[in-house]
Amino acid sequence: MTKKKKKKWPFIVGVIGVLIFAVVIYGILVFKGLTDTAKEIHEPIERELSKKREEPVAFKKKEPFSVLVLGVDEREGDKGRSDTMIVLTVNPELKSTKMVSIPRDSYTEIIGKGVQDKINHAYAFGGIEMSMDSIEALLDIPIDYVVQVNMESFKDIVDAVGGITVTNPLNFKVGSHTFPKGEITLDGEEALSFVRMRYEDPRGDFGRQDRQKQVIQAVMRKGASLNSLLNYKGIFGAIGKNVRTNMTFDEMTDVQSKYRDAFGKVDQLYIKEGLGKKMNGVWYYMMNENELDSIKVELQEHLAL
Repeated sequence: MTKKKKKKWPFIVGVIGVLIFAVVIYGILVFKGLTDTAKEIHEPIERELSKKREEPVAFKKKEPFSVLVLGVDEREGDKGRSDTMIVLTVNPELKSTKMVSIPRDSYTEIIGKGVQDKINHAYAFGGIEMSMDSIEALLDIPIDYVVQVNMESFKDIVDAVGGITVTNPLNFKVGSHTFPKGEITLDGEEALSFVRMRYEDPRGDFGRQDRQKQVIQAVMRKGASLNSLLNYKGIFGAIGKNVRTNMTFDEMTDVQSKYRDAFGKVDQLYIKEGLGKKMNGVWYYMMNENELDSIKVELQEHLAL
């Protein structure tokens, strides 16, 4: 009996050793995949420092910073339009993140172009830099970093995480896709149609913004799950093809290690009190100045400006 037990121990220890080795190898592969992807998606921009900053954000000192997320619909023959514009401010001391979606038809000054136009035209006129400058002027805060997502290929990311689950607030149909009210599961093609629908939504662009936020948050949740981690190659591959940012790998690791708690609480701010107005046959969204001023102050305070 004792001999049998003794014989079992080397086998058990061997199994544990193999498992530990497998975990270590897997961790190395994931880390290598992450670093390769981070290098692939990193794309420096000409505008290295916000015009509203005297010095770059110091992640080592855990200073608050901001990020602009641009969801771009790329079109054949031109740069496309930034149909999704979400600004995040991140404050590690307050352990919170604030998020505001900017209606794409918002009438404002396009910085560098010298005209008043829809905010989403800034990307078509001058790419990422003009979008950052125009949104920075609109909100009166520094825009430190940008993340550009190719919306047409966003479906690849959704499929890579194995689909997502969202809560649909209304029944509607887009092409061959039907979306019943309630909790629904979406693959990549369905998720893209889900976020693009606007005209059947009684809330118009605001309903569209909420659906976009739902899909982004669902992808983040699903991407962090164990099953998704096992498919890290597919996820990193989809991100590498469809995402670009001016944040370096070292900056990403600093944010992950020093700002993690700030992403646990996300406060959403809403731009909703403006009015639609037609000028020269074109529909624009005119922001409510009092509401906009209130949002500016809240974001400035959150950035400790």
